[in-house]
Amino acid sequence: MVEKSSSSSSTLVDQPVVPGDVVLDLSNMANETLKLGGGLRQDHDAISVSKVGKLRFSKPNKYWVESSQKRYVPCVEDCVLGIVVDSRADNFLVDIKGPALAFLPVLAFEGGTRRNIPKFEMGALLYVRVVKANPGMNPELACTDASGKAAGFGLLKDGYMFECSTGLSRMLLSSPTCPVLESFGKKLSFETAVGLNGRVWVNADSPSTTIVVSNAILNSETLSGVQQRIMVDKLLNNLKLSS
Repeated sequence: MVEKSSSSSSTLVDQPVVPGDVVLDLSNMANETLKLGGGLRQDHDAISVSKVGKLRFSKPNKYWVESSQKRYVPCVEDCVLGIVVDSRADNFLVDIKGPALAFLPVLAFEGGTRRNIPKFEMGALLYVRVVKANPGMNPELACTDASGKAAGFGLLKDGYMFECSTGLSRMLLSSPTCPVLESFGKKLSFETAVGLNGRVWVNADSPSTTIVVSNAILNSETLSGVQQRIMVDKLLNNLKLSS
């Protein structure tokens, strides 16, 4: 979080950037609040790039560098899919594809108390929010939004989880809805949970629908919007023929 920022967007937004590029000069800017996501760092009055990718901006005030990579670097407020690998007295240990395991406090749930601590089997899949992410320390998670409500966070039952690049995850979470999800959503009934850590969960009434949607999502990363819609139309026709 930077307390001094620009009221105007950088001219580099949506452009390729490389480490060392200065994308914002805070010395010439008004006093506002700026949120920095992954791939950016502050050095005095300069906001510079720390990884190769494209500079992105979302209203009202967040900048980050988007890149298609398998490795995930946790950032505060990221929503991710985590796998429970161990439990301790005060924390669950969760794999979020980061450099280190994350801690999920046993009380970090809506209405959480010592009397109603949840029980998860090893390998359980959780939709969680990153609340602390400091270099050299284990990230901390929560199964609530900023106001302490469950808001869809928690255990993901059934369904199918697969891994992808972080770039594809961001595309699936983009606004407006990416074409592959929008097109399927008009014809099929299914649920998805997308983690910024390159994990996606899909659940539908039939295994065939789950498989078709999952494979289409994976194949969509290098396709244009038009190509995604054409692919979905073909897959829907094949589903009709096989049913």
